[in-house]
Amino acid sequence: MVLVRLLALSLFHVCLVGCQPNSSQQASSPPGEQSPLGTDKLSFPWSRLRLPRYIIPLHYRLLLHPNLTSLSFTGSVQIQIDVQNNTNWVVLHSKGLQIFNATILNQNLAHLSDQVLPVLHNPSHEQIGIFSPRVLSSGQKYFLYIEFGAELVEGFSGFYKSTYKTSTGETRTLASTHFEPTSARMAFPCFDEPIFKANFSLRIRRSQEYISLSNMPIVKTFEVNNDLLEDRFAASVKMSTYLVAFVICDFKSVTATTSSGVQVSIYAAPEKWSQTHYALEVAVKMLDFYEEYFNIRYPLPKQDLIAIPDFEAGAMENWGLTTYRETSLLFDPLTSSVSDKLWITMVIGHELAHQWFGNLVTMEWWNDTWLKEGFARYMEYISVEATYPDLKVEEYLLHTCFAAVGHDSLNSSRPISSPAENPTQIKEMFDTVSYDKGACVLHMLRHFLTDDVFQSGIVRYLRKYSFKNARNQDLWDSLANTCSEEDFISGKHCYSSGQATKNAYLFAGEHLDLTAMMNTWTLQKGIPLVTVTRKGPRLLLRQDRFLRTVLPSDPLWPTLQKGFLWHIPLTYKTDASSTIHRHLMTTHTDSIHIGEEINWVKVNTDMTGYYVVHYEDDGWDEMTKLLRENHTALSYKDRTHLIHNAFQLVTAGHLPINKALDLIGYLQYETHTVPLIEGLGYLETFYRVIEKRNEPELTHNLGMYILRFFRAVIDQQTWSDSGSVSERRLRSEVISLACHLDDPPCLEQAHQSFKDWLQSNGTLNLPTDVAETVYSVGAQDDHGWTSLLHTYNVSLSAAQKYKILFALTCSRDTSKLERLLELGLEGTVIRSQDLSSLILMVARNPRGHHLAWSFVKKNWDTLVKKFQLGSFCIRNILIGTTGQFSSPEELAEVRLFFESIKEQTSQLRATQIALDNVQKNVRWIQRNLETLRNWVNEQMK
Repeated sequence: MVLVRLLALSLFHVCLVGCQPNSSQQASSPPGEQSPLGTDKLSFPWSRLRLPRYIIPLHYRLLLHPNLTSLSFTGSVQIQIDVQNNTNWVVLHSKGLQIFNATILNQNLAHLSDQVLPVLHNPSHEQIGIFSPRVLSSGQKYFLYIEFGAELVEGFSGFYKSTYKTSTGETRTLASTHFEPTSARMAFPCFDEPIFKANFSLRIRRSQEYISLSNMPIVKTFEVNNDLLEDRFAASVKMSTYLVAFVICDFKSVTATTSSGVQVSIYAAPEKWSQTHYALEVAVKMLDFYEEYFNIRYPLPKQDLIAIPDFEAGAMENWGLTTYRETSLLFDPLTSSVSDKLWITMVIGHELAHQWFGNLVTMEWWNDTWLKEGFARYMEYISVEATYPDLKVEEYLLHTCFAAVGHDSLNSSRPISSPAENPTQIKEMFDTVSYDKGACVLHMLRHFLTDDVFQSGIVRYLRKYSFKNARNQDLWDSLANTCSEEDFISGKHCYSSGQATKNAYLFAGEHLDLTAMMNTWTLQKGIPLVTVTRKGPRLLLRQDRFLRTVLPSDPLWPTLQKGFLWHIPLTYKTDASSTIHRHLMTTHTDSIHIGEEINWVKVNTDMTGYYVVHYEDDGWDEMTKLLRENHTALSYKDRTHLIHNAFQLVTAGHLPINKALDLIGYLQYETHTVPLIEGLGYLETFYRVIEKRNEPELTHNLGMYILRFFRAVIDQQTWSDSGSVSERRLRSEVISLACHLDDPPCLEQAHQSFKDWLQSNGTLNLPTDVAETVYSVGAQDDHGWTSLLHTYNVSLSAAQKYKILFALTCSRDTSKLERLLELGLEGTVIRSQDLSSLILMVARNPRGHHLAWSFVKKNWDTLVKKFQLGSFCIRNILIGTTGQFSSPEELAEVRLFFESIKEQTSQLRATQIALDNVQKNVRWIQRNLETLRNWVNEQMK
């Protein structure tokens, strides 16, 4: 427990000035004199999780020798340090490393001591302390030299082992790194916090059949002995430890050069080399785009992108050597769908945006993780829209914001900028709030300030903090064009703080304090609900915190609302003109004059604002009427936004479900794919919750209603890969749902396609947009399922493997689902990296629903060991397996299990999010099930 740990730590000696042993041990000697070593009496000198700030690393010279046969590595590191307080101690990070010896040298590389220096370990803080009998003097530089070794990790963090199989069945091994957020310390002793930026000079020893890659290019390779080579890499720019990377492998690459001369290479396993070409084209285009958009040259001579066979995340932005899952980098024209293509393009856009946001300018601490992740997520949309307009990426931004709303409307959400101290809490910062809400708040800010002002503000921010660290406030100051007096006097591009008010942005004729406004979005959790009421010529406005877990009638409601207030940049449109009107709402209630002659008003134009809108009284009836009579009066984004808000308000208890269902009645006239998919998505969600309950009649009737309502859309689909990106995405969604609902024409076509594919021995290439559905229907009989598992085993396409894995989990045979889960746990046939996805796929299946949950409970300790407690894999497993529970009994069962593991999970947000979700579902069923049943019965008459 945390209390016990804190109690134990209070026994350590803390010296705030120099962290020297206290007077009951050895007093520190005057600088230059040596004190006798009393190693048995030394206690760990530092009690905090964060390292002391008075020793600054300047340059790491790192030598590593991984052995891919013994699966271990040895190494040495020489760290030049700048000492800013007299001290006998150097405290830094190390986790799981065996320290062979440690030495401290002066600037002339002379040893400060002829004795072996004591190294103390504090495993609970992942720190080591090195004691120097001679005081390290303030203002002096020293060299810390450490020799170390460890096993290559079985997992996904630190310096770890990965393998892949060739088409002949041979297993080959590689070693790769993943350090973010706190795992560089697993590969070499270091000052593993983002603020300690330094230069890194790497040397890697390897046998001749391998290559080595790192952040910088190789400047020299020489022979150490017969079979051993050493690669020496150029010194890096100043960067944080979490961005250091190295890979030892036998991969092949494809290379091109950007217009400014940066060499870009894509690396993959030799037999997957042909799948690298699309990524190369994207990476070159993206680097060119970002150099122009940020008006700052990419500071390294090369950018490598490499597909690692075992990789927990989607990708990682290590400077100059970005690492990816195979599904995030490799595009196989024969098996990758248009959605796969878009995903790869967006992921590359995300990681390359990080080369500026995150790498060049790094957050000071992990509480502001959003400063890089929110920006990189948002830049995905800006970069892909500019470089690949045909991919229609802007259609996906709405869904990013909808995902953020879903999370942020639970009481268990958190502010964008939140405290995070230990590694588990830091890992949990990589969540929907940092990424999706961060991106949506930036989207709102960009529309609010205008594109040009936003762009010039972030360029100012990147220039000012290049190779440094920044906080929230630094971004607001850069966007508001204000800075310190010192910067102003030195002639930098900014105004003094005294002039800030003169430079405040005008919004709807009102002056604006950008910091005050943005603090309401980043320092408090949640999302506002703006309730709109027409009263004569005026629009009355009220803001509350939008919650889907508590009703206004609930006794908890006032407490959960207290203290919440946002500065909301409102936008709205009316039938009177195409003008987008603006209003800054900074109080709980407000009103706007719109005139008597207005028939309708739509608030939050194109959902550029991060808030939910409720139209009180007969406002929703007006919207339903407008959509029925003239839906094109609103943009496709506004139509999609109305559908989303209506169903969110149903969950929150502000709107009866039949009103929201009536609203989407207009979809039979809809031709745009985005609102169609949104409406279809809600009906599918209801169906998937209800099919997991003992409600056979309602399940059948709702399925029949969906098929009948969308009949024309279903019948329009061709089983091909033709059409625009939007049309192809709709095809995938519609055909998948139709076959899941046992639509006879859909099943017939899928069976025939699967039969043709089987007879061709896999040589027939199915249309990629429908392949997953064809496999899913084919997986329903024993022969089809077994054939698919065999193809999964031998396929060289990660995209195809993912589609087949999904199909295998659609089986109605629970013994097959159990077998898949066991294969995932064992980790050979189905890699451990895919286990969390596999568990969620099984949980989606009505037959695998409780099976997946039982599997998680039974194998909890193993799962935590594989993925680490704060990881998004564990978060997805907990939230995903319980996400469609909807009965009080299931809620009680989830509570009971979480209670049994509370010693581990007491610091996890994920358990509270999962409980909030189930509670929300239970309430949704209690409030809406009978209304839904009656409504469906009415429609079926």
